Amino acid sequence: MPASEPALSTNPRETETTLDHERQHLADSRAALQRMREHTAGLTAVGSGANHVSTEHLKQVLYRRMKALEDDPTVPLFFGRLDYDTTLGGELDETLYIGRRHVTGEIGGEPMVIDWRAQMSLPFYQARPGEPMGVRMRRRFGFSHGQLTAYEDEDLTSVGGVSGLESEILESEIERPRTGPMRDIVATIQPEQDRIVRAELADSLCIQGAPGTGKTAVGLHRAAYLLYAYRDQLARSGVLVVGPNDSFLSYIGDVLPALGEIDAKQATVSSLVTDATRAAIRGLDPVPAALIKGDARMAEVLRRAVWGGVSRPSETLVVPRGAYQWRVATYLVEEILDELRTRGVRYEAGRTMLPQRLAHQVLLRMEASGDSPDDRVQNAVARSRPVKTYADALWPKVDPVKLVLRLLTDAEFLAASAEGILSPEEQQLIMMRKPARSVGSARWSLADVVLIDEAADLINRTPSLGHVIVDEAQDLSPMQLRAVGRRASTGSVTVLGDLAQATTPWATSSWTESMTHLGHPGAAVEELVAGFRVPGAVIDFAARLLPRIAPQLTPPHSVRRNRGALDLRGGTTADLITATTEALGREGTVGVIVPDAAVATVRKALEKAGIRYDLLGEDAQIFDARVDLVPASLAKGLEFDHVVLSEPADLVAGEPDEITGLRRLYVCLTRAVTSLVVVHSAPLPAALHDAAA
Repeated sequence: MPASEPALSTNPRETETTLDHERQHLADSRAALQRMREHTAGLTAVGSGANHVSTEHLKQVLYRRMKALEDDPTVPLFFGRLDYDTTLGGELDETLYIGRRHVTGEIGGEPMVIDWRAQMSLPFYQARPGEPMGVRMRRRFGFSHGQLTAYEDEDLTSVGGVSGLESEILESEIERPRTGPMRDIVATIQPEQDRIVRAELADSLCIQGAPGTGKTAVGLHRAAYLLYAYRDQLARSGVLVVGPNDSFLSYIGDVLPALGEIDAKQATVSSLVTDATRAAIRGLDPVPAALIKGDARMAEVLRRAVWGGVSRPSETLVVPRGAYQWRVATYLVEEILDELRTRGVRYEAGRTMLPQRLAHQVLLRMEASGDSPDDRVQNAVARSRPVKTYADALWPKVDPVKLVLRLLTDAEFLAASAEGILSPEEQQLIMMRKPARSVGSARWSLADVVLIDEAADLINRTPSLGHVIVDEAQDLSPMQLRAVGRRASTGSVTVLGDLAQATTPWATSSWTESMTHLGHPGAAVEELVAGFRVPGAVIDFAARLLPRIAPQLTPPHSVRRNRGALDLRGGTTADLITATTEALGREGTVGVIVPDAAVATVRKALEKAGIRYDLLGEDAQIFDARVDLVPASLAKGLEFDHVVLSEPADLVAGEPDEITGLRRLYVCLTRAVTSLVVVHSAPLPAALHDAAA
């Protein structure tokens, strides 16, 4: 980061003296962090528990602690400072440095750096002139390659000084060119973002965020904050981050570890349901079939299919025991079945309870005859062959994979389960065209495996996590939302997305509807429209599409002073390569975004030009080269310093309908942080034509 003129003093000698003092504190803090790590390593060497389980638990705790204390010399240990003042409400006259983790000078001693998530760090993000929150002065630091280069001060006791995005250091950090995957934003979190990050664990939130508003970063920092503020609770229940695809997860994968958090799990909907069901995804549904399978009505179809296997008794239960035969009449068995079915228990739980309920009726008859049986007798009766055989016949075991296979291959079974829910035409659409001979040979689609996951939850309750963060949630079907939501049935969720970027045929049109499918209908919906990453020239150009693709949304605006660069030029693939070469002459990452159908052509052109690149969706090591070749379908959620976008008209035409195509184009246009070059041989879509004139 280039040095910035400090706001506190214009005297060069005084400035350098202050910088020397702060650099010394940085050096001392790094030394203290190293001592903390060495101390933890010593505990690792000698630590042991009372038994094997305790020892293994201790090893895991110490391993996590060692990971949290890792120091990256290219990343500053602190980025801000607060000078508290008792005359302004501070508890002490003290100076606190704000950073990514807590660092103490001596083991158990005074803090040298305060974790950004601590309550004492809150004024760094929320204090302002007139509301100083006990702080007299807030200082921001500028860094370059881990070295402290500048500082700016804001006097919170007056209306003067540097604040907000007037800060050159803050603006420089926001606009700093990227290398590799996404990085954290702890130094640049804005007040409206901070309020979302620090919301209570019990609060479920839905964030409608325009491109560049930092919604993904906010979600990840919320995960880091919750793991800090509710560590004991979430250590037991867990935190999960759900992203749209593996490329996206690779892009965000370094953020939480950089903040010292390694316990949050990351997954896609696909990996969630395949891991849970062990059903491999090997097929692809036509859109009409996928729409029906993803419809929330399928939940009721599956419920009927699962519970439809419970039959009514046709004969009396007879249990021989000793010289006697004990009988339970069919009407009593029916009462037991009705009671279990109306209790709201899962299918397998009810199946487990049934033998005990039947055995209890036998015990009542034993007692009526003068016998005195106890619980051991009841358990023995429940395990007896006559009771188990009778119960299994009434309440058979159900395998979710076999159930869904039968549902999609047996027309009569589907018709019975879907009567009054799906029309005959809809039922025909979801039937497998090539029925599998066995479970192992079935070519399951993602929508099929989501159905299996739903069935599995009807049979046995899916364990709930403490908090689930869902990014790009606008693209999930109702059934996919249900799959995510049951992972937070007793926890809370943070939902992130943008209705203007909804590009799947089953995408939601309402966040209220989505939150209902997730099981959190009362969640607050907040809208972020202030863009910090996408420059004004780019976001204004892309926003011309909003009246067509999402007229209900507030148009976003950029708060950056640097408008960025927008270049619309006619040309072919050769001109695309020229634009890519030009972008490589500037600092930062380059994303070459092309219609999916054009990937092969552009690959050859890049290789012919000798440009090293990674192909998203194929290369194992992505975000390694400076250039990423990005199929338009994988661009969502990513950002690059410079974007070269090819053939918008072809991109739009490659989607099932114009609105979806324009939404895909909106996504691709808004991936740029510094510059956007649009190369096209065909005319731009009409919605952008006026902007190109």
